[in-house]
Amino acid sequence: MAKKASPRQPNANRILDAALMLAAENRWRDVTMERIAGEAGASLARVYEFFPSKAAFLTRLMRRIDDQVLSGHDAADADEPTRERLLDVLMRRLDAMAPHRRAIASMLRDGGVDPLGAVCSLPTFAKSIAWSLEAAGISASGLLGIARVKGLAAIHLTALCIWMKDETQDLSETMAYLDRNLRRAERLVAFLPGISRTLQRGESD
Repeated sequence: MAKKASPRQPNANRILDAALMLAAENRWRDVTMERIAGEAGASLARVYEFFPSKAAFLTRLMRRIDDQVLSGHDAADADEPTRERLLDVLMRRLDAMAPHRRAIASMLRDGGVDPLGAVCSLPTFAKSIAWSLEAAGISASGLLGIARVKGLAAIHLTALCIWMKDETQDLSETMAYLDRNLRRAERLVAFLPGISRTLQRGESD
């Protein structure tokens, strides 16, 4: 007797989309793996295959955003001032995040109740920031690279608080905040040999 065909299981992206929809409509802490499985039309085992923890959803979302940002990279912009290129990269990140703003806000808001999950997401976040620097023509390697990643990560995280409340159509409030803080960082790193020259490349041309 032939075996009954098993229903086709959704892929990781479909499961992530289901989780984001639920997060947008509910407190992230109240969204269970079972609810995500039901929304995605997946078995619980299938959800576990891609997302062994709730922190894994945020990690995969960051990777999706990275893919969108880097796919839009244009090497022809290399002649632009580096700070402007970095601002452009960060704004592209926010544009990629925009469809999921409510979900991201829910996830970040409840991050404090899952400190272990937040810690697990840090390496992926740091990698995202490192690639943002590289896309702007700034090296993220070595000790200076680590310092740059930490500094930009702080700017990006605080900008998210502005972004989540920014109702302007072109995100002008968020852009102004980022530009202001990137300029401040530029002045601070002027005291560190090698960094200011990289950040200000093109400014004096």
